[in-house]
Amino acid sequence: MMYSTVSCIKYDPGSMVPSSHEVVIEVPLAIFVNGRHALTAMVSPTLLEEFVTGLLYTERIIRKLEDIESLHIEENRERSREKNKDENRDENRDENRDENREKNREKNREKNGDENREKNREKTERKTDDAITLSASVLTKDPFSIMLSGKTVLSGCGGDTSYLDADRLPKIQSDMVTNVSTIKTIMKETLVSDLHTRTGGIHIIGLFGPEGKICVIEDIGRHNALDRAIGYGLKHGVDFSRTIVTCSGRISSEMVRKCLMANIPIIASRGATTTLAISMAEKADLTVIGFVRSQKMNIYTGVERVRNE
Repeated sequence: MMYSTVSCIKYDPGSMVPSSHEVVIEVPLAIFVNGRHALTAMVSPTLLEEFVTGLLYTERIIRKLEDIESLHIEENRERSREKNKDENRDENRDENRDENREKNREKNREKNGDENREKNREKTERKTDDAITLSASVLTKDPFSIMLSGKTVLSGCGGDTSYLDADRLPKIQSDMVTNVSTIKTIMKETLVSDLHTRTGGIHIIGLFGPEGKICVIEDIGRHNALDRAIGYGLKHGVDFSRTIVTCSGRISSEMVRKCLMANIPIIASRGATTTLAISMAEKADLTVIGFVRSQKMNIYTGVERVRNE
């Protein structure tokens, strides 16, 4: 589940009404590489192994999937103890229910409102606990492989970046060619999202190959979603040199960097791009396309890969 229904007060002109709304779930994921805390990423709680795999790949901690010796996603012991305590409490309550039913009926009726509120509070607290206890432990075949320790990757557009000198980034090695009709079609396919319709708070990344859709990934952060799509591709043996990435949000320099690391030759977005992203893409022969909407698009770099068909 990638969203949760929460209470709110909805305002319409002249009235404020108690209501509810679906909100995307955001969780911290602490990543440990070879026993060392590498970073904590704020992510959506789905396809976490793919996310970690893709992140390690775009950070050049691994060069191929086989470089990972083991990868485990787990919850910490505090949550487990809390969960066991809750389960034991429920079990004991069930055992004593019949014995105390008559004796406490009136008393329980009076306290019912307070107990329900307390249960709801405990349920909310357990959900919060769940959100702060995810961790990923990775062992690589090279035990000295590490990432910059302690980094936090935020879910917002201004999240942390692993900036590299543009002159040192790899150049795209691909002979892939596409056409404008394909770009429009796959962008439209990418943006069909029930989760976005429900919450309005999600980014979407699509990965497409010569045969069509490989995967469409949703996450609170577009950088996370791209890492997750790359991780998915690694696990399924995808030839990235024959792929196109589509994006619901802005194409930043970090999005370009990740495409270069994976040798993805084309990235297209419904949104805008930045000057640094364009500059990096030009030097590395990456095709960047923005504002893919209706019958229009802006091809900023690598126009030779896009035919007017």
